[in-house]
Amino acid sequence: MYEPNGLLSRLVGERMYSVEFVLNDYVQFRFDGSPGAGDPVTLNCYVWPLIEFDGRTWSEKDAGYADALRRLTPGTVVSTTEQTGSGVRIALDTGALVIHPTLDDIHVEIAEISGFKDGASMVWRPGEESFEDLV
Repeated sequence: MYEPNGLLSRLVGERMYSVEFVLNDYVQFRFDGSPGAGDPVTLNCYVWPLIEFDGRTWSEKDAGYADALRRLTPGTVVSTTEQTGSGVRIALDTGALVIHPTLDDIHVEIAEISGFKDGASMVWRPGEESFEDLV
């Protein structure tokens, strides 16, 4: 059974070291993860997250959004939250990622996380875990 924030909270204490824009279609974040896990822990966002950085909130349409996103790295995860109505929030010591799109922003999936040593992963979709309000 899925426990909100159970998997996501494993990121606390990990360093986010990479932000990668994939064909201006989605953005990928990489975290250090457990030694010996093989691949790094990777969060793919298929919607553009809001960025809280330098005292303001940036959306993908804002000039300087990509720069604000890149400035989050390297940053260490200090907390995570995941709940219906507010989606996913990853707070780093450099700023925060907030994933809670509008229905118009979603094509199929919202985000997915994988790369944990035990093989655990999660795919977030509208109408499902932590995004039940998006139907």
